Amino acid sequence: MAHIKKPEWLKVKLGGEGGYSHTHNILESHGLHTICSSGRCPNQGECWGRGTATFMIGGDICTRSCKFCNTKTGKPLPLDTDEPMKVAESVKLMELKHAVVTSVDRDDLPDMGALHWVATINKIREVNPATTIEVLIPDFQGKPELVDMVCAAAPEVISHNMETVRRLTPQVRSAARYDVSLSVLARIAANGCKAKSGIMLGLGETTDEILETMDDLLSANCLVLTMGQYLQPTRRHLPVEAYIHPDEFSRLKEIALSKGFSHVESGPLVRSSYHAENCLGNR
Repeated sequence: MAHIKKPEWLKVKLGGEGGYSHTHNILESHGLHTICSSGRCPNQGECWGRGTATFMIGGDICTRSCKFCNTKTGKPLPLDTDEPMKVAESVKLMELKHAVVTSVDRDDLPDMGALHWVATINKIREVNPATTIEVLIPDFQGKPELVDMVCAAAPEVISHNMETVRRLTPQVRSAARYDVSLSVLARIAANGCKAKSGIMLGLGETTDEILETMDDLLSANCLVLTMGQYLQPTRRHLPVEAYIHPDEFSRLKEIALSKGFSHVESGPLVRSSYHAENCLGNR
């Protein structure tokens, strides 16, 4: 397939302002990982520049090898039991009003890392009682009792990404299944938690398939949605099939809101945690 030239609206500056350096220094001093760096997020400059970052717990080596993701894959190291406190202290130093945490998949662990998730949420709340917490969790292989453990820790938002439409899921995600992800989101909502999900566009999906995914999410009582442009991290990853124009992202946002989503972030540079704190309010 011929390489598609990246349009002007996707060309962004990484950053390097004072706020960016401050955030980088805090994360580096605590030896923490972020999805901002491992995922090569195009918003890293903007977010770090205003003192926000998405912490990635469980190490930086994932047990899965999804074709869209730049996170390292292989045999993970043992969990760092001090990591929850390191994250909590970083949240305090960065004076975050809303902390976002994600993780690698830890299919190597009996509980898939669920207890580590609970410890991290609890420690952030203990050290930062005024900070709201959003977690972007893996599917825990669809085990409801593990999802329930995270829900019981009561973060304000629990997100789990569908990533793509049903038809493309087998080629985009290495182990996750579309219906399992829907069941995770339904379980989150059934626990009374705010459920959130995200999808990437530009992988070859059709508009009808996007709308079908919206309907599936609403059926699972997931009412917060993010939509962004897929960007190929390296030549080893899936190629971009199409660059979606900002006007189309705006149109899809209006459709999603009209269908019943309570909050939607939609645009070429939108990622799961982009302006994450906005979903706590009204539309």
